Amino acid sequence: MNRRLLVGVLLIGLHVFVGVTLIPDLSLGLPGSVLAWAYLALSAVLMRYGVLVRGSGSALLAWSGLLAMGIFSSLAVFSLLRAFALALASLLGWEPAGFAHGSALAVMVAVVAVTLFGVLNARRTARVVERDIVLRDLPAALEGFSIVQLSDIHVGPTIKQGYIDAIVKRVNGLSPDLIVITGDLVDGSVADLADDIAPLAQLSARHGVYVVTGNHEYYSGADSWIAEFKRLGMLVLLNRHVQLEHDDARLVLAGIADYSAELFRPSHRSDPVAAFAGAPSDVPRILLAHQPRSAKAALEVGCDLQLSGHTHGGQFWPWMHFVRWQQPWVAGLQRVEEMQIYISRGTGYWGPPLRFGAPSEITRISLVSAT
Repeated sequence: MNRRLLVGVLLIGLHVFVGVTLIPDLSLGLPGSVLAWAYLALSAVLMRYGVLVRGSGSALLAWSGLLAMGIFSSLAVFSLLRAFALALASLLGWEPAGFAHGSALAVMVAVVAVTLFGVLNARRTARVVERDIVLRDLPAALEGFSIVQLSDIHVGPTIKQGYIDAIVKRVNGLSPDLIVITGDLVDGSVADLADDIAPLAQLSARHGVYVVTGNHEYYSGADSWIAEFKRLGMLVLLNRHVQLEHDDARLVLAGIADYSAELFRPSHRSDPVAAFAGAPSDVPRILLAHQPRSAKAALEVGCDLQLSGHTHGGQFWPWMHFVRWQQPWVAGLQRVEEMQIYISRGTGYWGPPLRFGAPSEITRISLVSAT
């Protein structure tokens, strides 16, 4: 059984499970039950086609399918938890009157609450998260040096120009010394999304705007997007570094291609060694790497601070608890021996327009000395 067929069978099976375990206990009567089953059938179809919409595809289909995905995610999780609670209650001989009906209603209330809050949380402009990061031997001239990090914006079917405009205005209001974007800017082709991503050309910082590729750039035509980023005035760090002169101090800023880039473009193999080749070792060394799991290789080449994204902080409950299956950390400031790594929860979202338990962020990092 191939992977796509397996996913389809699992998806249909989960919809049937929700219907069989939940609908009878909601006491909807025949018309209501028919409508509930019809919704589940529509959900299964919308989820499949909504996620396939990219770029300038049907906005209605994209919103419908991706919202259906988010709603069903919560519906399936709460239904599974409810089924476990019912089984445990039966095993213990504790089955109070109305428990089945009340728990079914509780599932519906929880799904509605999570969905409404999640949509509002995802669609608002990301809040600014302030972070002081201590670096050893930081030159006095770099005390308070400010870096604004954006990550995982995912311009695409539901994130459009207005969303990006609001981000740009908020970032420019911070007057940062440096702006960095740690991958996954887009979900679609340059032809489809050039107008929507155009406001990023207005980002302004003393030392410019730097970007690295994420895995979604490789799903969307990395070479074309790299050229477009450059056209918009962003400097792409593809396994290379630059030296920034700030007053009388220097800072090395390096960037690597996405951890999985080699699978799509062998010449883009993620290479921290190449990124820092020839860079001085007596100045702060910062690496932009889309995926946190690049940290081990970054440590080996003498990096002081890695800035990453990719995880979205899990985006919405309970998926943050599964991120560790693929990545060493979910979000926030972490440490690997002498190196630190900051993982952004992302400035946009991917897939369902929901964020619950993992708010989006525009991260303003201030470098401070150990003293």
